[in-house]
Amino acid sequence: MAASRYRRFLKLCEEWPVDESKRGRDLGAYLRQRVAQAFREGENTQYPRPRDTSFSGLSLEEYKLILSTDTLDEFKEMNKGMWKKLQEKFAPGDPEEKHKAWARALSRPRT
Repeated sequence: MAASRYRRFLKLCEEWPVDESKRGRDLGAYLRQRVAQAFREGENTQYPRPRDTSFSGLSLEEYKLILSTDTLDEFKEMNKGMWKKLQEKFAPGDPEEKHKAWARALSRPRT
């Protein structure tokens, strides 16, 4: 990975010429200086990561916590609609009980 990154930076340096009229403030010269510092060993440079995070800023431990089965189940529960939650809370678990509950509901007189 460091080798391909190094080659891309070299290509950028080739495409960005040094402007001698901007001595001390030229972007092309600055890029060359930073590439030389970052890749002291050329393609063989090891490129350590400064932090153990990703684009979101979360650490590996935080990702593990978020993606755990318990947390995902909690998210699913939070996303359920009110009607579904009430159904699950009050609906009997046994199929026989479900049948009796439906029979009671259907046999009630309507007003």
